Amino acid sequence: MRLLLIALLLSPVFVHAAAPKAEAFAPLFDLAGIRLLCEQSAPLLQRGLDDTQQQQLAKVFAADSLCLDLAKRLAGKFDQAQLQQAQSLLESPLAQDFTAAERAVGEGGAQGLTAYRKQLIERAPREDRLQLVRRLDAAAHTTILATLLRYEVGKTQAFLALQGRGESIDEKDLSTQTQAQEQALRTSSAEAVESFMLYAYRQMPSDKLADYVALYEQPAVVQLLDSSVQVLPE
Repeated sequence: MRLLLIALLLSPVFVHAAAPKAEAFAPLFDLAGIRLLCEQSAPLLQRGLDDTQQQQLAKVFAADSLCLDLAKRLAGKFDQAQLQQAQSLLESPLAQDFTAAERAVGEGGAQGLTAYRKQLIERAPREDRLQLVRRLDAAAHTTILATLLRYEVGKTQAFLALQGRGESIDEKDLSTQTQAQEQALRTSSAEAVESFMLYAYRQMPSDKLADYVALYEQPAVVQLLDSSVQVLPE
């Protein structure tokens, strides 16, 4: 009996927890803001294109398909326990409070945020608040993901423009030619993210903001976002 138990424990079924199904990532993508990236891809790519091209891109870059493909690529990197831990953190009351604060900015219109950004030029934010926001940005990969989306969209539009002129270019050369734009996009994205977070969380006490930062620094959430950043360009 003991030998049988040892054999069972050493079998692959017990040594490795089952990988989650791709569909299990859907609520996590919603909570982490990755779903929004999938939804924004097609509309950004379609700008300035004719109706035929817009329809083609709408099919290729449909949000459901993009997120499902990403989930399939991530599935082998996680087990069910890791996904459940990440989801538990991202849907906690603390996370919901900050998500509500972010949504309030969008629902209230851009005027308040625009005015606040002008104030920041004249009066710098407190250093401790700024450092917390920068830690959160780094942990949540907000600037990285925003830059990635804008850069890949720009690169794809450049490829389509060349194709429309009958020219061809491979991925490596296209990346080389557009690399300089990536740093400019990163700088502008970082500025936009910082000012948005400072404005959205302006009513949140610093200790609560610190707890929210710590939530995004938990290993399960870090792994989700790190893996997504690595896989998304594909």
